[in-house]
Amino acid sequence: MKALVYHGPGQKSWDDVPEPVLQKPTDIIVKIEATTICGTDLHILKGDVPAVTEGRILGHEGVGRVTEVGDAVSTVAVGDRVLISCVSACGRCGYCKKGMYSHCQADEGAPGIGWIFGHLIDGTQAEYVRVPFADTSVYKLPEHVSNEKAVLLSDILPTGHEIGVQYGGVKPGDVVAVIGTGPVGLAAILTAQLYGPSKVIAIDLDQNRIEQAQTFGATHGVNSGGAGWKDEVMALTDGLGVDVAIEAVGIPATWDMSLDIIRPGGRVANVGVHGAPVSFPIDRLWIENITVTTGLVNTNTTEMLLKLLAEDKIHPEKFVSHTFNLHSMMEAYEVFGNAAQTKALKVVLNA
Repeated sequence: MKALVYHGPGQKSWDDVPEPVLQKPTDIIVKIEATTICGTDLHILKGDVPAVTEGRILGHEGVGRVTEVGDAVSTVAVGDRVLISCVSACGRCGYCKKGMYSHCQADEGAPGIGWIFGHLIDGTQAEYVRVPFADTSVYKLPEHVSNEKAVLLSDILPTGHEIGVQYGGVKPGDVVAVIGTGPVGLAAILTAQLYGPSKVIAIDLDQNRIEQAQTFGATHGVNSGGAGWKDEVMALTDGLGVDVAIEAVGIPATWDMSLDIIRPGGRVANVGVHGAPVSFPIDRLWIENITVTTGLVNTNTTEMLLKLLAEDKIHPEKFVSHTFNLHSMMEAYEVFGNAAQTKALKVVLNA
């Protein structure tokens, strides 16, 4: 089969590789019908995720048809169309029983790491993929839900919702700032609407993305390239800062911005994938009663989001800016990796 293979920092290719086979009775094999590229894949290619070794098939998002089923699988059958979760869950360990699937203790990949696709085992940017723990790691899809909509529930929508909105404790009437309006930031903006904030402020350097954010539910936009960006944000509050700051980039500058605009008693939810340390000025902030959260998505709200999607209560299809054939993977990476020029949000590759 064909697959997108990582060959070390900055190196990738669309290669001929062996098709996956069942390794454990809880596995299934899925023929990929749609997949996409994530910002985390770009971090891997930059060398920010050293656990990813040369020869790894990348990708952790996908929709497809089940072609083989292990003997212990009971909830899906050959021919079922399924959503593949970016986080794999054995469903039996203590963390899985708490709904913290991101820290699944099973030995697939490595104990304590639920994100294994395209990381510690071969991923979904391929014609076929082996899916461990099928009974607790895939979701059967209603036939009327399109591949392009469904694939966005693999990662970005639950990530923005859980690690941004839920961890940030967004509640009715809150003023929320989302720093970074890439796909995950936009997912936080979209799902924040479920909780009734009074204002959602989109903050970015890219004016086009700020304008796009307003179609996802942002009530205000602030371009952080201007010297007075902080004053603009403060003017949209009572002068004390925002209730919730969601950091959705993963660099020191945007981390610092989130701390600069949070009000006393506010909540900073870090969603960005950081490749370098950041500082925390505790000498200034110890007195501010703020809460800081971090996390990897658990995907414990995927089923709820899928129900909303199936009833047209949320509309993730607006994330899709470009579509490609699966075999145009290298071109899709070029488009997604140069989003400032191409205005790419999410690229979807269809088999």
